[in-house]
Amino acid sequence: MINKVDILLMLLWALVGCEPAPSTHGFAGLGSDATGFAQVEPDAEIGYPEALNQHPDFRIEWWYVTANLESESGETLGIQWTLFRQANSPSPQREGWANQQLWLGHVGLTRANQHFSADRYARGGVGQAGVAMDPFTAWIDHWAIQADDQAREFTLTAHTPEFSYDLVLAKVGPPVLQGNQGVSVKSPQGQASYYLSLPFLQVSGSIQIGDETLSVTGEAWLDREWSSQPLAEDQEGWDWFSLHLDQGDKLMLFRLRHRQSQDYFSGTYISADGTAHPLQPNQIRMQPLRQHSVAGRRLPVEWQLSVDDFGIDLRTQALNPNAWMATGIAYWEGPIRFEGSHSGKGYLEMTGY
Repeated sequence: MINKVDILLMLLWALVGCEPAPSTHGFAGLGSDATGFAQVEPDAEIGYPEALNQHPDFRIEWWYVTANLESESGETLGIQWTLFRQANSPSPQREGWANQQLWLGHVGLTRANQHFSADRYARGGVGQAGVAMDPFTAWIDHWAIQADDQAREFTLTAHTPEFSYDLVLAKVGPPVLQGNQGVSVKSPQGQASYYLSLPFLQVSGSIQIGDETLSVTGEAWLDREWSSQPLAEDQEGWDWFSLHLDQGDKLMLFRLRHRQSQDYFSGTYISADGTAHPLQPNQIRMQPLRQHSVAGRRLPVEWQLSVDDFGIDLRTQALNPNAWMATGIAYWEGPIRFEGSHSGKGYLEMTGY
């Protein structure tokens, strides 16, 4: 999932109410030099639940939840909850207001005829946002995700003037390491991140939209990703899918778009028992089918996705083509459904358009 922003730069622009200038160092500056920060190493061991903790020696990381939900009346909805941490200088960590960590939270809620989004900003070192373990808790102000002692069940909360949700996420399958044992390569030059997913989460809880309260159930996907330079300089954005196949398998795919060279593809096919099958770029085909205008942009809201080696040939459709996250860092994010060789539901994120 993903979003994955240079929060320092974007925070400054958002706080003064301006649109950020285009970056020459990858989307949102994520391809800029990372001298002094920790680097992704190919032989690192990534464990769970330890991976839920923050990694302040790296420049950027995120805790990212999407959920495909259904109300008691059969209405389809989706929610997003994301917390980002960005360091504006390497360790050692400074205390109080001098701390170099900046935090950003995004939440969204989508139904067929409505889309809501909100964001929050915080400075590290003063308790307004952060991550703690034993048990795991990640928060920014009153938006939070918290696990039980064994990180088998999570509570997820977000409250805004327009909408809110209070959900329980039960882990019913194993964590999955994306890429090569958790090292997810993002370009032919080797830029990479550490990437762990919890794609097997069952959801129950309630959503509030204005005066309307909905009881919901469904499936969720939690991503943990951290890096110091996850993109190449000429990568201008990405298209990312997380898919729940009706047979119980999962599929993650992404395309990183280059300005002057071929796009870079990656993904993982995840069997229903949690076995991960990393996909090579040449195994993946992602073809935009239909464009839609939203917020002054043209974006592909229908796609053909194919992975021949696993019998995958899908056509996706957005629940709401207007699922634009009108936050300080703007992008498209919303629930999708698909049919073809398999059917099911999932989420799509598109940045850099």
